[in-house]
Order: sequence, then C-alpha cells, then structure tokens
Amino acid sequence: MNTTSTHNERIAKMTFASVYPMYLAKVEKKGRTKEELDQVITWLTGFNSQKLKELMEKKVTFEAFFQMATLNANAHLITGVICGYRIEEIENPLTKQARYLDKLVDELAKGRKMEKVLRSK
Repeated sequence: MNTTSTHNERIAKMTFASVYPMYLAKVEKKGRTKEELDQVITWLTGFNSQKLKELMEKKVTFEAFFQMATLNANAHLITGVICGYRIEEIENPLTKQARYLDKLVDELAKGRKMEKVLRSK
C-alpha cells in the first residue's frame, strides 16, 4: 500500500517521547502495565527501559529511533490492519516499523497474551 510522502514525513518527524505517553495511557486503561509496554517495545527494537528513557529525554524522532533500533528478526510476523493500513502492504520501511509498534501496543491493550504479542508461539 502506498502511503503519501506527507504521511511518511509526518511519522518520521514525530518524537517517540510524544507518542509513548499515549501508548502507556492506552495499555494502562485496559489493565496492562508500563513494564509490559516496555517489554513489547524492547522485543521490537532491542532497547531496554533505560535506553527508552534516554531516547525520550533526547526527544528523538521516529526516524532516529528506528535507525538506532535493532528490529526483532520476527517483526515480519506482525501483520494485520492498523490505523487503516494493512501492515504487510506498507512500502515505506520507517512507516512500516512505526505501524509494527502501533500494532503491538494495540494487541497488548486488547488483552492478547504476551507470548502471542511477542510472536514467540
């Protein structure tokens, strides 16, 4: 699926620090924890909680965030629709990575078992 260059640019310039509180509010509202959210983000990116905190303090953009990340080898198993886009059809790599993260947070908030969210089974 083609996303517009404006859409891709907007995602690239968003800061991780501006989105993280929304992710946290979403999962906590559904009874999940900050630790579970951080576990999901760590699984996808390789960043531990301390590194996530540091990146938020530096107000890194999603572009920089994902450039520094070591994406999980099983990230390609994240499929489905998020924000109106079918993940596996997104062509822009950065937009796809951001949607991977959105999808994992969404699954966590919906109560999916952690081993399923982390594509371990």
